Amino acid sequence: MKEQTSIPKHKLGRAASLAGAGMKVGVNYLRYKGTKALTGRDEKDKFHERTAADTYKTFSKLKGGPLKLAQILSMDKNMIPEQYSDEFSKAQYSAPPLSYPLVVRTFQREVGKSPTDVFDTFSNKAAAGASIGQVHKATKDGETYAVKVQYPGIADSLHSDLAIVKPIAMKLFQLEAKAIDPYIQEVESKLIEETDYELELRRSVDLAESSGDLAITKFPKYYPEFSSEKILTMEWVDGLQLDQYAESDAPQEEKNKIAQALWDFYAHQIHTLRVFHADPHPGNFLVKDGELWVLDFGCVKEVSDDFYQAYFRLMEPGVFQNREKLKLALYDVSLLLEEDDEASVAKLLEIFQESISLLNKPYLAGMYDFGDEGYFEDLAAFGERTRNDKELQAINSARGKADALYLNRTFFGVYNLMGLLKAEVNTSKEVEHRINKVC
Repeated sequence: MKEQTSIPKHKLGRAASLAGAGMKVGVNYLRYKGTKALTGRDEKDKFHERTAADTYKTFSKLKGGPLKLAQILSMDKNMIPEQYSDEFSKAQYSAPPLSYPLVVRTFQREVGKSPTDVFDTFSNKAAAGASIGQVHKATKDGETYAVKVQYPGIADSLHSDLAIVKPIAMKLFQLEAKAIDPYIQEVESKLIEETDYELELRRSVDLAESSGDLAITKFPKYYPEFSSEKILTMEWVDGLQLDQYAESDAPQEEKNKIAQALWDFYAHQIHTLRVFHADPHPGNFLVKDGELWVLDFGCVKEVSDDFYQAYFRLMEPGVFQNREKLKLALYDVSLLLEEDDEASVAKLLEIFQESISLLNKPYLAGMYDFGDEGYFEDLAAFGERTRNDKELQAINSARGKADALYLNRTFFGVYNLMGLLKAEVNTSKEVEHRINKVC
């Protein structure tokens, strides 16, 4: 992959790049409409494919807020067309890396030394690159380290970047401000945290320690002495990324064990700790010698007791299968609002009941086979139908609490990982645990 020799850091340069992306969207849209008018052919798929590639190219160059938003949207297949989720998924762990001189400059600013002054060896090429930083392999005194180096200027440009990205995303996905604003606000608040590697270091150590009793789930060691606000150093772990492992010839029985470990890891954090790893994409997990390694606690979400109780009450069969009880529970989490008229309430009840039923299906099964492609087809069909539902689009006001964004994204992200592994998972223990917490 070709390296970047610079990242636009000043607001004017970044704004110009994003404006250029917006213009490409407009040109592609005019081309699509013109072809349809002249030939009668509806080539919407080609429009989305071309525009997704153009947009990702710009976002990956700028990194930071635009690239992180692409990553988050790629995991919400109910919100955007599949061409964008497929293209934007590259943001999860394969963004173009920065050239070595820029990495050296970051080290000199942070610790007053070059990487080779700190370590015995330090790879010139990045081992992985994402939205906030990239990872290099280093050695010192016989130990091997993964050193994450933050991209320059990312923290300073978050607010202005997202303000410019918002209208582009609205045009691309035919969304109103009420639909995208919660994503923008939550992305900005979490990205501010993600650019603080000292905070990530503390969280990584705390969450690894509090999850230490999970049998085959492992965490790398972290090294404060080689870390700073923009540099984070941890133990290097060799292994297969989860998507690579899923495609390997490992026995399905072993894949089921890895999937169960991942499922139990999230159940423990959400239902016991109320603090969870909120970035479940394949690049954040490795499999080595039959064990699951969890990487990168940059994106962590805390859930208050009150929100936890209200959110998971929605998933209780006695609630979501009963329209009157569901209605009361939806008011509690601001998915129904006092100003909603009778028709809007009826429409939203129908949509939310179906959505919760889909989300809850694996839990209610006790043992669930995520190798059933029909389930994911149902999820995709539901997303497509609700995106294009004119009656639903006409219902005004932003809904729900921002906390639900990361919980929903995490659940469906975990489901997608289970689907990659085609795993059969025991969900009954988590359901019992959850009921005891909520009731």
